[in-house]
Amino acid sequence: MYDKNLCDEQDINLKTLSKFLELAYGLSAWKSIPGSQWALRMNPSSSNLHPTEVYVIVPDINGIEGIFHYNPYLHALEKRAALTQEISNRIKDYYKTECFLVALTSIPWREAWKYGERALRYCLLDTGHAIGSMVFSASLQGWKVKYINSISDKEIGKILGFHKTEGIENEEEFPEGVFCIFPKNKEDIPRDFPEDVVKLIEKLDFKGKPNRLSKEHVRWEIIYETLKEIEKPRTKPEKIIFKEKPLLWLKDSPFKASQIIRKRRSAQAYDRKTYISLDTFIHILDKTVPRKSYSPFNVEISNPHINLLLFVHRVEGLTSGLYFFFRNDKFKGKIIRKSRKEFLWEKVIEDMDLYLLYPSDVQHTARIVSCQQDIASDSSFSLGMISLFEPVIKEKPWLYKNLHWEAGLIGQVLYLEAEAHSIRGTGIGCFFDDAVHEILGFSDLEFQTLYHFTAGGYLEDFRLTTYPPYYHLER
Repeated sequence: MYDKNLCDEQDINLKTLSKFLELAYGLSAWKSIPGSQWALRMNPSSSNLHPTEVYVIVPDINGIEGIFHYNPYLHALEKRAALTQEISNRIKDYYKTECFLVALTSIPWREAWKYGERALRYCLLDTGHAIGSMVFSASLQGWKVKYINSISDKEIGKILGFHKTEGIENEEEFPEGVFCIFPKNKEDIPRDFPEDVVKLIEKLDFKGKPNRLSKEHVRWEIIYETLKEIEKPRTKPEKIIFKEKPLLWLKDSPFKASQIIRKRRSAQAYDRKTYISLDTFIHILDKTVPRKSYSPFNVEISNPHINLLLFVHRVEGLTSGLYFFFRNDKFKGKIIRKSRKEFLWEKVIEDMDLYLLYPSDVQHTARIVSCQQDIASDSSFSLGMISLFEPVIKEKPWLYKNLHWEAGLIGQVLYLEAEAHSIRGTGIGCFFDDAVHEILGFSDLEFQTLYHFTAGGYLEDFRLTTYPPYYHLER
């Protein structure tokens, strides 16, 4: 799943597209208790609410053409518009390969009914999860994925026919990003989408309309005001080059990549006793480092802005305490200078930028900063994702989205790596950022915590009954 040479390249056809969509966004299981039943999906989502919608644009490949909406319940493509041969040819000629595009959008109301103004953050983090799901699933088909970073949000809306769709008030759908998927033997593609092709697509006839989600709504205006502020304009295409840093293959998994993806779950509670090995811990952290030739960060959603503040509770060979891991050593000097003077900054592993800041039992602290949630303290370790913040969004406000995508993408890596080593992860979207900044000694918004995560030995809920993901279609 992680090695660039792991999977043979597959042709793009109905069968491989079906496999790709299923492992990226399909159902993974049904769960039930007396009186209630719900589906789980491959891509993680806060409280399983799934604000992310998936669209596929296929330019006439092996009998498939059109703009489609993916329906995970039916595992089906719903055709929104037919592409003309001119449009299909223009797309294939531009990228000089057979390829297709995936567009991701968010419906904030799916989160806002429960979480209020925090819904926007959760939508963006879920988009990061969905990007990770996409890249890993594409890798299993022998395909690459690149973020098309030039296109504007308005143009994405036109490609998806939003200008011709009768929307539902308070259930608006907002563009997130477009991604090109192409064979791995193709060296590279432009990070652009031609403006003239957008103009051709917006003239198409679009069919279908969204389902109504709720009879009543509470409108959180700050969400929609913020979305206006961070709307992405058309920009110059940009390639992001990561270093060719060697992998630390310290711990093999007994599971195949597809097994890991299918069995990924969010832990609801931890056992307060499981110690993970130091090799496992280092292995998991190492997989969050961006590398040029390895999934998933080579999708190039942004330069790496996030480093990790770690609350270590139960790792064999490590003292319990506060640690810091630099995914990007560019920020090392600045973060050390800004943080508390009493921190030790003792390097733990020779080949990694992992440092001990403060040896102590930090379970209570981890729980407090993560909204008093026991999952942050009862696990083997938890963490906060500390991102360069104000300097990024001050210059380019729309990168507010990309920062959260990066956090969600890291979260997806942590989910799968935990599952690969027989522990379990859980994203934590509720946290007290001021408290985290106080721990670090930060006094401004140059750096900001964006997402928390926890992993360790988990407790199964044996009250639940599990059913296969698509058994409802066989009944």
